[in-house]
Amino acid sequence: MESRPLNPASSLSATSRLLTTTSTAGPSRLGWLDALRGIAALVVVFDHSSYTFMADFRRELMPQFNTSRYAIMVFFLVSGYVIPASLERRGCVRTFWIGRIFRVYPLAAAVVTMLLAANLLGIAEIRDFDRQSAATVIVAHATMLQELLGTPNLLLVLWTLSYEMSFYLLVVALFTVRLHQRSAAIATVLAALAAVSVTAGVVLPASALSGLVGTGPLIAFASVAMAVAISCASAGSPVLRGFGGVLGGVLALVLVLFNGTVPQWEGLVILAVMFLGTAVYRAENGQSTWSRAAATAVAVVACAVGSAFCYGDGDHFVRRGWIVAFLIAVLTFGTALLLRRRRIPRVLAGLGTISYSVYLVHPVLLAVIDGTVGRRRQDSLLLEVAFFTVLLPLCLLTYRCIEAPGRRWGRKSLRGPLS
Repeated sequence: MESRPLNPASSLSATSRLLTTTSTAGPSRLGWLDALRGIAALVVVFDHSSYTFMADFRRELMPQFNTSRYAIMVFFLVSGYVIPASLERRGCVRTFWIGRIFRVYPLAAAVVTMLLAANLLGIAEIRDFDRQSAATVIVAHATMLQELLGTPNLLLVLWTLSYEMSFYLLVVALFTVRLHQRSAAIATVLAALAAVSVTAGVVLPASALSGLVGTGPLIAFASVAMAVAISCASAGSPVLRGFGGVLGGVLALVLVLFNGTVPQWEGLVILAVMFLGTAVYRAENGQSTWSRAAATAVAVVACAVGSAFCYGDGDHFVRRGWIVAFLIAVLTFGTALLLRRRRIPRVLAGLGTISYSVYLVHPVLLAVIDGTVGRRRQDSLLLEVAFFTVLLPLCLLTYRCIEAPGRRWGRKSLRGPLS
């Protein structure tokens, strides 16, 4: 029988049919958020895979439109909308943390294991850890604050999870001291601080706090403080809950302000964007007004754009590309919000369902390709499409075999639904 060549178009069609079975049947009240996750995940994959398959096109595109920043800002807006809602719906910090652990950690641990196995087999390389010991690297990654603890990420994409974890800690802190309803004000203050820091010319070196006290001691202190913060915030005593919440919130804020690898203003903008997502959630659910949410959006956008413009161009930063990406990300979220009551295509909803797998698995696959075949010297759209045809079924597999069971384990431990 004559063999047939790989047809990426037919493979993608088959994958789309599988994605429709992954999404929940019928319209979903939060389906627009799944669609946003799916779109952002695809953009992240293109951003990273273009290094390998479309490097020339990437060099032309990035100064005009920073695809990485577009995608992560969409992700952060969605997280801001969803995460506080998850905590407040349950009303229990302990339940929230268990839910997050079972949602985030199983797949992260699995993909790191895959990367280490590929490295041992000689088909992928891991990053240099600047003479840090294996123990400090493991502990830093276990907290998921490694980006803010002066430790290079085993997978580059893990840096955003450090900001997600910081947001979790801040949300819990506000909840324990009953200031969680102040999302709009918090977003505005954080954005204003970003603008002030740029205007004042505050420029800290990357991982400044690690350079001051040492990476190892900072990791030890932060990991212990985080464990104490989560344990106390999950306790029954109101005093312990308040202490644990505040400790975790202060830890997160200090690390973002003084130990990030992105500029200080951008770290503050990331937090402001997430709290903007929360302000939108509160307006949608009648806890605040739409006018307040709109004013918050205007303030955050103005401060973010102004900060990027004043920061200026640098070796690894082009303000035009960042600003355009940021504005389109906010516009994308706003458009999806306006269309939230429309029926969402099930393929997009399915992509949203597996978006975490897409986000974490694609760097491992790219590392294997770079370590074996190598990067293309000329752009190849066909290979770019072929990469997606291989990646998406693999992510369906990791979702069903790792993500979904992890969430079921979480439900079983809580005897209740997880978000």
